[in-house]
Amino acid sequence: MQSSLSVSDSDGSSFAPLVVLELAENTEAEAITWLLNRIKDKQQNGGAELLVEQLQVSGQDEQKRSPKVFLVGSTWQRLLSGAEDVGLFKEFYDGTMRGFTYANRESFKDFEGDGDGFLSIAECQYIIKHELDTLRAKGEKYVPGYPKVKLYPGKSVIRRLQSKGILVQVFPLHDKEELKRLSFSWYRKIKLSYQPLDDIRHYFGEGLGLYFGFLEYFTFALVPMAFIGIPYYLFAWEDYDRYVLFAVFNLLWSTVFLEVWKRCSAQLAYRWGTLSRKKAFEEPRPGFHGVLGFNPVTGREEPVYPNTKRQLRIYLVSVPFVLLCLYLSLHVMMIYFDMENWALSIYDEDPNFWTSVLLFIPSIIYAVVIELMNLLYRYAAEFLTFTCRCMLLTEIVHNLFLQFNFVNCFASLFYIAFVMQDMVLLRQSLATLLITSQILNQVMEAFLPYWLQRRRNKKVHKRVKRMMGDKELPLVEQIQLESDMNTYLGTFDDYLEQFLLFGYVSLFSCVYPLAALLVVLNNVTEVYSDAFKICHVFKRPFSEPTSDIGVWQLAFETMSAIAVVTNCALIGLSPQVKAYFPEAETQLILTVVAVEHIILAFKFVLAFVIPDVPKHIQIKLAKLEFESLEALKKKVSTYTGW
Repeated sequence: MQSSLSVSDSDGSSFAPLVVLELAENTEAEAITWLLNRIKDKQQNGGAELLVEQLQVSGQDEQKRSPKVFLVGSTWQRLLSGAEDVGLFKEFYDGTMRGFTYANRESFKDFEGDGDGFLSIAECQYIIKHELDTLRAKGEKYVPGYPKVKLYPGKSVIRRLQSKGILVQVFPLHDKEELKRLSFSWYRKIKLSYQPLDDIRHYFGEGLGLYFGFLEYFTFALVPMAFIGIPYYLFAWEDYDRYVLFAVFNLLWSTVFLEVWKRCSAQLAYRWGTLSRKKAFEEPRPGFHGVLGFNPVTGREEPVYPNTKRQLRIYLVSVPFVLLCLYLSLHVMMIYFDMENWALSIYDEDPNFWTSVLLFIPSIIYAVVIELMNLLYRYAAEFLTFTCRCMLLTEIVHNLFLQFNFVNCFASLFYIAFVMQDMVLLRQSLATLLITSQILNQVMEAFLPYWLQRRRNKKVHKRVKRMMGDKELPLVEQIQLESDMNTYLGTFDDYLEQFLLFGYVSLFSCVYPLAALLVVLNNVTEVYSDAFKICHVFKRPFSEPTSDIGVWQLAFETMSAIAVVTNCALIGLSPQVKAYFPEAETQLILTVVAVEHIILAFKFVLAFVIPDVPKHIQIKLAKLEFESLEALKKKVSTYTGW
């Protein structure tokens, strides 16, 4: 890892900051001293054994220190021992991926000298974050200087300080040289090629590496659908007989697409050392409060909230609130239909160019309202998480996903398709919603944050120039700029956008085959906009070691199964298909249900036939497990004297 932002020497003489801690401006001196001592203290004394310095700010007249910003670094030896603590997997000399151990460090590939370059910057910053998060309260009853801020034995000190606003933020620093190289190989030049996934993973970690890998794979997988959809759109608009073949192909494609992605994901995860890695136990979120109790999993005392009270809050507060939001969503949908009828009546009275344009206005307005409501629903999900006393951060994601977005985005399309049975309006609404949502997402995710960030950057430049005069202090300016950036909240919103696009493509493919082409065009620009916002709009996120896309795999598979039902039902509703059953509606329904079950069965057979993990990786994992068991047997026999 040779870069401008390197790791400190073994004796700590050459301090290189990797992580920034920002405390509140009015933080008590006792609390600052206590926290710094805990960070610097030896591991055997319960400390993190890291290096800490205050940010040096040179003024025009004198040198002073920022009382609230601290830079955290580490020696290589400490990082290597931390790599073993967090369970990093690295490539062994024989080409297999094994859990890193400090004692056997020389046996790992690419380990040379004192290990300089062996760990990526993302791994180094992840290790430091892990060591900070695992700083546990010992005998202290409260934070020094804050008698009301109680400390629970064995619980994370950093999370407690965050929940009380004493610790404002913790974020990893960008490496300017590394970031510049990554930008040029990634998005600075427009080119039709694969993304540098290994470089992305090296700089940002496995979580973002897998997201951009999925985005790339999804885009390339849509290309056949896009090419097939173009002639269907141009030459077979009303021919539902031909749409049957297109819909069946779409449904089988979605199954193969998801199953092959599992294999690609497993290959990436194995190469990056996360396939066999155990997920860390998730701590309660910083804002969670409760009575001190015993956690049977960790064996430690921590805040708990009685399950009975939590269930009461769910059924008496959260469920009614969710139902109210869903009612508002459906009410807005009905207003949209009234607007459609109004626009259609005007067009019928005077059909011309302007009234034909007016037909699209209700759908555009509705698409904008959906995006605004999705933002409101995010705040609602966070509110529900707080009121329900949900302990873990992932529950926020589950609430948001399960309760709001699917109904909000697809309710109107289902209503048009199966209640109104208006295929012309369905095509128009689907096209308008898809195009409008893509434009809005690009504006909200990249262009608007970039514009706001540029305004903040100008203010920071002026402020730093006033502080340091004519002297050059690039690190101070960099930290000021990055501290004012918005925090990247994770890949949830990015996966959610792809999930909704997948729904637009798969759910109603037989009425709008051009959807795949629009999603391909969107995702090509999405790669560049997402890359730009990660590199320059948001703070650099900490690495998130992960072996797959998690709950989103199940979400996409569920959407694929729902798509079978919707497409079969839409084909059954078409006049061409109904003509085959002029006086036998029951037979038509039974035929559609039978076809639906056959396709679902075929999907499950495909999912069973295609293994999730490639054979060569299965062999390597089995070999590693066998060697681990043999080593354990030898250790037990040596210990027992057999």
